[in-house]
Amino acid sequence: MSIHQETGTFGVWDYLVFAGMLFISAAIGIYYAFSRGGRQTPKEFMVGDRQMTAMPVALSLTASFISAITVLGTPSEVYRFGAIFSMYAISQVLVVLITAEVFLPVFYKLGIASTYEYLELRFNKHIRLCGTILFIFQTILYTGIVIYAPALALNQVTGFDLWGTIIVTGVVCTFYCTMGGFKAVIWTDVFQIGIMVAGLFSVIIRAAEIQGGINNILNDSYHGGRLNFWDFNPNPLQRYSFWTIVIGGTFTSTSVYGTSQSQVQRYIACKSRFQAKMSLYISLVGHWIILICTILCGLVIYSRYHDCDPWTSKKVSAPDQLMPYLVMDILQDYPGLPGLFVACVYGGTLSTVSSSINALALVTIEDLIKPHFQSLSEKTLSWFLKGTSVLYGALCIGMAALTSLVGVLLQAALSIFGITGGPLLGLFSLGILTTFVNSMGAFVGLTAGFVISLWIGIGAQHYPPLPERTLPLSLNTYGCNITDFHHQANWNSTTETPFSTSPFQVHSAERTPLMDNWYSLSFMHFSTIGTLVTLLVGIIVSLLTGGRKQSLDDRLLLTKEDFLSNFDFLKREELILNPQSYKKEDGGIDNCAFSCVEMHSTDESGKISGPY
Repeated sequence: MSIHQETGTFGVWDYLVFAGMLFISAAIGIYYAFSRGGRQTPKEFMVGDRQMTAMPVALSLTASFISAITVLGTPSEVYRFGAIFSMYAISQVLVVLITAEVFLPVFYKLGIASTYEYLELRFNKHIRLCGTILFIFQTILYTGIVIYAPALALNQVTGFDLWGTIIVTGVVCTFYCTMGGFKAVIWTDVFQIGIMVAGLFSVIIRAAEIQGGINNILNDSYHGGRLNFWDFNPNPLQRYSFWTIVIGGTFTSTSVYGTSQSQVQRYIACKSRFQAKMSLYISLVGHWIILICTILCGLVIYSRYHDCDPWTSKKVSAPDQLMPYLVMDILQDYPGLPGLFVACVYGGTLSTVSSSINALALVTIEDLIKPHFQSLSEKTLSWFLKGTSVLYGALCIGMAALTSLVGVLLQAALSIFGITGGPLLGLFSLGILTTFVNSMGAFVGLTAGFVISLWIGIGAQHYPPLPERTLPLSLNTYGCNITDFHHQANWNSTTETPFSTSPFQVHSAERTPLMDNWYSLSFMHFSTIGTLVTLLVGIIVSLLTGGRKQSLDDRLLLTKEDFLSNFDFLKREELILNPQSYKKEDGGIDNCAFSCVEMHSTDESGKISGPY
């Protein structure tokens, strides 16, 4: 029987390390605000003048996608459900391949600033507006979780002031986004990914020292059933299996990497298509490193507390507080290291929130303001961009107040991406991969996909799946001091009640087949369902409404030339697609937007010019 000592508290050095991270992030914004005498064009503010190279963009892609939700949520999932979540590494390979070879070629050769401008070029302005609204809704809601949930976890474990940290996070993000624009976001992401890796490494190294080495950690995890890497159960209702993670994870992450403005904006800012693709492939390595670190942290938590679960024994009030609890336990004798971990968590928060604010400002200007005010000067546009950045920063801080209604970080975040991102992934796939889907099919398909995804998502919150679907692993308390809590040893709270992330769950004595099947679908598959419903309905409606009669420009579609251009390096040519090599079909383009909306000129490299 082992009794763990009380965790430590934050000291002066911890506060200094955390404050240093915030200060450097803000300083980067100030630097880029005045690097050109304070004169930053709208194009520089939004896409870095399209002169970025692969490495910083790759690090930014990794940092902005890996938020505090990953740092806190993934270890707690591994602690409770096992290391099977490591199969996400396979889905990440598929995500990068699909994004680099299907979506990137089309977006890059069009040279558009807003991803959703493609929807107007391919369909019409109403579809573009639908895509923009869905993105804004998704991003604000997700950003609220990113700001609030880590602040709550750290508040309850370290004593950090809850609303103080929320406001500081929002203000710092808004400050350097507004001051420095896109380049400030990219380079703060580069700095913050270093902080994240350092924070995770410090936990793993110290834990290995305390627990007697990695082998002991793995041995404890093995005997506790945590090394459950392979589960090939094809049942889509099971929370985690090889298939739910690889298939569901691929759909969910592709909806982010392949179509979300926050991510697409980064790789289309690269100075060549080769650099853009390289940024994606390099980011894959970054994802693997962070995934391995977070999986190890989850196993460390189990090894440390396998006989005295802090959640069951009420030492923490939620699973997402397990990681901060571990940090304050094992790093309390090392001044500054708890602060480094908190900087790691908030580095993830800052990178994600800043990416969101920057992307929200861009789509608002490009999709909602410019179409109605096309004569705006560059100076006016610059002020609009800064103003919308401040507005969205304040809105995200306000949204953080509402996210106290969500529970488990990782599930809540992936559910949001699934409900909104899945239908958007289906919509873009219809446009890029088919020649016959028309605007009617696109609209009906998008609507159907969103409604079905939302239906499942809300149902799953109200009627959480039973333990036989979620398969939580045992948590023990026989090693705890009996005075710590009233319940005596060796019981398992994770198998007592259905698992839910919502305080509004409905407990019913009689569960219907709808609850036990439809609503019990793994949250990893929300995006899968949304995408497939959008594709199926969109194709059927288009075929019934004369979609085969339309004529499209090849630049709006994925073509054989896009794949063959991967071998352009053999010709020693710059890897930027030349739109003049794409021939129009007879009959022209049935969508006036292509010839009417800023797509009539080319720059010196031959790439279709963007909005500036």
